Amino acid sequence: MKVLTLLRGLPLFSLSFFSAGAMASVDIFTVPDDPSTAKSDFAGNVQGSYAHQGGNSRTSTISADSTLTWFDKANAYSLWGEAYNYSSDDTRSSEKYQAGLRLRHNLDGKNFLFGQSGWSGDRFNGYRGRYTTVAGYGRQIFSGPLHTLRAEVGPGVRHDEFTDGSGTTNALAYTALSYSYKLTDAAYFIQGVSVLASRDSTLNSETGIRIDLNKRFALKVTYNYTHNSKPPSTAPDKTDTKTQVSIVYNIP
Repeated sequence: MKVLTLLRGLPLFSLSFFSAGAMASVDIFTVPDDPSTAKSDFAGNVQGSYAHQGGNSRTSTISADSTLTWFDKANAYSLWGEAYNYSSDDTRSSEKYQAGLRLRHNLDGKNFLFGQSGWSGDRFNGYRGRYTTVAGYGRQIFSGPLHTLRAEVGPGVRHDEFTDGSGTTNALAYTALSYSYKLTDAAYFIQGVSVLASRDSTLNSETGIRIDLNKRFALKVTYNYTHNSKPPSTAPDKTDTKTQVSIVYNIP
C-alpha cells in the first residue's frame, strides 16, 4: 500500500526494467541494435507507470511499453508495444496503442538490411488504426566507445483508418538516425529521429539523458516530439509532446 500511495503522487514517474542497449522510445520506429555488439542472446525492457489524483479534481494516467529483442551472429529480431491512456473526472481524453516487429540482418561490420512493420491506434488524435511497413538499407556509422550512430533509409507503405470512417493508403519514404554519446563514465546523451515522408508526413524525435546510479539502477529523462504535417480534421493539432522521468532497473 505504501508503494501505491507513492506512485499516486508521481504523475510523471515510471519504473522501468531493462536488460541491454536499446533505449529509444517505441515511437522512434528504428531497427534493433547491432547484433555483432550484443552482450547476450536476448535484450528486453518493460516500462510502466500509474498515477491517480482524487479530491476536487479526479485524474488518472496509465502507460506501459516494452521491447523484446533476440540476437544471433548476424541478425536481430524485435517485438515492441505501447499502451497509454489518460482520464480526467471519469472522462477519457487521451488513448494510444502501438505494436510492431523489427528485423535486422548485418551484411558486414558497417552495413545492414532491415524490415519493420507496425500498427498504432490513437482515436483522440483522429486515427482508428495506422499500419506502416518499411524495408531498406542501414549503416552503422559509429559503434563506440564514446559515440554510437546508425542511419536507415528505405521505401514503405502506410494505410490510415480515421475515426470518421474514411481511410487512405500511400507510399512513403522512411529515414532515421539513432545516436548516443558517453558524457562521463556514468552519463549518456541519447537522440533518435525518424521521418516517414508521404502526403501526411510524420516526424518523431526523442531527446534524453541517462545516468547510471550503480550497476543495477539508472535515471532516464526523455522528451518526445511528434509532428504530423496533415493531421485528421477531427484532431487538427499537428504536434504532440511528452516528457518522462524514469528509474531504470538493469536485469542481470
